[in-house]
Amino acid sequence: MKKSQTVTKAMEAVSAAKMRKAQNVALRGRAYARASAAVLARVAGSRDLAAHPLAALRPVHSALYIVITSDKGLAGALNSGVLRATVADIARAGLDNTTVHIIAVGRKAQDFFAARGYPVVRYYPNTAGLTSEQMHEVIDEAALLFTNKDADVVKIAYQNFVSTFEQRPTLRTIFPLSLSELEKVVEDIVPKKGTFAETKTRTSDVLVSTYTLEPGETTVLNAILPKLAGVYLYHALLESQASEHSARMVAMKSASDKAGEMQHSLTLQFNKARQAAITREVSEITGGMEAMAS
Repeated sequence: MKKSQTVTKAMEAVSAAKMRKAQNVALRGRAYARASAAVLARVAGSRDLAAHPLAALRPVHSALYIVITSDKGLAGALNSGVLRATVADIARAGLDNTTVHIIAVGRKAQDFFAARGYPVVRYYPNTAGLTSEQMHEVIDEAALLFTNKDADVVKIAYQNFVSTFEQRPTLRTIFPLSLSELEKVVEDIVPKKGTFAETKTRTSDVLVSTYTLEPGETTVLNAILPKLAGVYLYHALLESQASEHSARMVAMKSASDKAGEMQHSLTLQFNKARQAAITREVSEITGGMEAMAS
């Protein structure tokens, strides 16, 4: 038991170091995600945006889910929370494994959905995060399925980092792009309090009714919409990594504490058993001496 406690304490220390680094990267990256959301908000009044294929609203008969989990366990309910939230959203939409496609980032998501018969379009390990090329592949694949009407909605599921002790399973709609969904993302980006807290400004407060876009609205939107979706994917990966290390640190601390409690309990049992054996032996010796004396 003492060896187990030593291992869990070492894993706790490693996760704590990784957590601090991931937290700083995720929190500092939020400003870029917020700025990217504001870019689309400023052109939301454009008529071409509403008519753009990536913003087209239609009845949902099929869906694509980009599910971000970890490759490893030992992180409490981190992965199961995201997987349960995704399955619940699929059920609410009235879909099944014949009308849902999955892009799995992380082995836990791959194993979970493959075992349940969901078609996994792409799978990426989540050991060191996705490269920029891989993120472009994911977004291009999602945009292609959406514009070809193979998926009527594209959503991303991940753990949103709230604090060291709180991670929240979150689902956000990437396609069709909408201002209301962007405002929800921006609200999640900036923490309510702490070092990185800022004064929140609703994206609708900075809207301008018309813009003149060059070389043309369609050309500009074709360029910025996939990049904006890529920023959200990158932001979700940062949030997921910070959440993973935080959850694993807390889980390993809990395991270390439980191992210490069990070690204490087993030590007490051992001492009681040893004391009982010593008492029995002393009684036998005393009894033998009295018998010999008599």
